[in-house]
Amino acid sequence: MADNRKEQERAELHRVIWNIANDLRGSVDGWDFKQYVLGMLFYRYISENLAAYLNHRMREAGFEDFEYADMNDSDAETARKEMVITKGFFILPSELFANVCREAAQDENLNETLEKAFKNIEQSAVGTESEANFKGLFDDLDVNSKKLGDTVAKRNDKLVKLLHGVRDMNLGNYQDNTIDAFGDAYEFLMGMYASNAGKSGGEYYTPQEVSELLARITTVGKTSVNKVYDPACGSGSLLLKFARILGAENVREGFFGQEINITTYNLCRINMFLHDVGYDKFDIALGNTLTDPRHWNDEPFEAIVSNPPYSIKWEGEDNALLINDPRFAPAGVLAPKSKADLAFILHVLSWLSTNGTAAVVCFPGVMYRGGKEKKIRQYLIDNNFVDCVIQLPDNLFFGTTIATCIMVLKKCKQDSTILFIDASAECVKVTNSNKLTDANAAKILDAFIKREDAAHFARVVPHSEIAAQDYNLSVSTYVEQEDTREEIDIRELNRQIGEIVAREAALRAEIDKIIAEIEG
Repeated sequence: MADNRKEQERAELHRVIWNIANDLRGSVDGWDFKQYVLGMLFYRYISENLAAYLNHRMREAGFEDFEYADMNDSDAETARKEMVITKGFFILPSELFANVCREAAQDENLNETLEKAFKNIEQSAVGTESEANFKGLFDDLDVNSKKLGDTVAKRNDKLVKLLHGVRDMNLGNYQDNTIDAFGDAYEFLMGMYASNAGKSGGEYYTPQEVSELLARITTVGKTSVNKVYDPACGSGSLLLKFARILGAENVREGFFGQEINITTYNLCRINMFLHDVGYDKFDIALGNTLTDPRHWNDEPFEAIVSNPPYSIKWEGEDNALLINDPRFAPAGVLAPKSKADLAFILHVLSWLSTNGTAAVVCFPGVMYRGGKEKKIRQYLIDNNFVDCVIQLPDNLFFGTTIATCIMVLKKCKQDSTILFIDASAECVKVTNSNKLTDANAAKILDAFIKREDAAHFARVVPHSEIAAQDYNLSVSTYVEQEDTREEIDIRELNRQIGEIVAREAALRAEIDKIIAEIEG
């Protein structure tokens, strides 16, 4: 019954979000507009988070009717220092989402009110441990953008609709299930916009079901990990699956990631907050992971998951320093300049702890192409770092129909075999794309754990056979697909053809006889 109610609440939440998007999409198109909806959702979240915390504290102290939102700003200043230490930020009562929203329709200077509130929230963290996690978080929520309208009045009209739309999202009482509701709203928005916008620069939003499979693969047999890492973290959905599966407290030292796109970097940090990950439990960096990695002091990581951009260009051998980089040097060769896929794999391997597991989504060409990529595969296989390769169904990711793979890496394997799983049929069709069901994911995970041969689905292959296959890691090379063609009995077929020919000859004779009678 509870699950049914939760699904109804989720459906209602999604309907409201969709209505906001449709109402406001006229001025700011899909993928760009997500920043506004998600940014305002974040503003509401941190406002409610802070107010709920202070209300609870004061009511426990005996002030039963206390409401932080009703305080005047000067009295509230006494809580600033403690809140910045505890929460990482501070918001004056007058600048809380609920108060700004209540006055929005009558506020002729709404754009300035919001701009000031956002600036003050960010400023509250300056000079503290949380500064890096709040800096620039509202940059993409440009309240003065002409995309919202060509006059201040038109822009403010859009901002009122945006505020009211986010206010009307049914996210429940904060103490009940707000964390799940805010996180779910975020994930729905990202999925909705990703499906509409498709890919951007080789990047594909990872469906939630695939994110969960990756996280479960890297946590087999574990109830906790020291820390998790994603070198191309996007909006952070892969990292946050660990919070859902293990519990945030069981990712003991926190969540780490790097993202090259500044908008997505901001969304990732927002996503951490919306899933109630404290500022001191995540470290998301901005920059190019391959040429400027930011977490040298934090590696190694016990769990690494990633869906890096497919076959993008990188500096490669044009940068003389990279061949001596400890992440790439052991392979003796750099990934091609036109295809950075295996550079990400080598980076991941280098930063993986000896007791850790990494699961990386790969483009299929990585598994069989020759040249430098073959040499890197040979290094990975001969040194026994590849644990498993899983072939996923096609049309699973937003924006690409290509059938991707998962490469699982370990540094301390039990033997020198590699498990190949052909999960290309493990999906259901949903509209124009495919989707992993819970049953599909469970079957894949079960095969990964058991590590046994299963006809037409899984096979454990010795190193010698892979070497004999020229270090090809394509699943189809090792797992024979089931022949679903109908078996044909040739003798029976010949007998049937003979009967048909005989009948045809008899009919022809009858027709000739009739024609002769007519002509006679």
